[in-house]
Amino acid sequence: MSNDNDLFIRLYLDEDVHGDLGKALRQQGYDVLTVNEAQKNGLSDLQQLEFATEQNRAIFTFNTVDFIELHLQYLTQSRSHSGILVSQQIPIKEAIRRLLLLLNRMTAEEIQGQLYWLPFS
Repeated sequence: MSNDNDLFIRLYLDEDVHGDLGKALRQQGYDVLTVNEAQKNGLSDLQQLEFATEQNRAIFTFNTVDFIELHLQYLTQSRSHSGILVSQQIPIKEAIRRLLLLLNRMTAEEIQGQLYWLPFS
């Protein structure tokens, strides 16, 4: 049986994404925390992923190369994270659109331990 923590994806926004993205997603009703709000600026990518996992949040980043590598490391070490969402750098309106597509179609349970490229349509 699932609970609310399994239903809704809670996001953690990496410091390389648009500063206003969190506010825009919150206005749509999503639980979003940014690196700035968490006062985690300057931490390594691994530390950011570990923090997101501790908080049961999927991390969203434009840093595709490093986070794909981290995901593969987690797989080889049989570790789990709360999800990694990656995208090439795109304008904020497009990032919002693509994130909403994903957030409205997937649950936190489905994204657990997975890496997803933001959908294009």
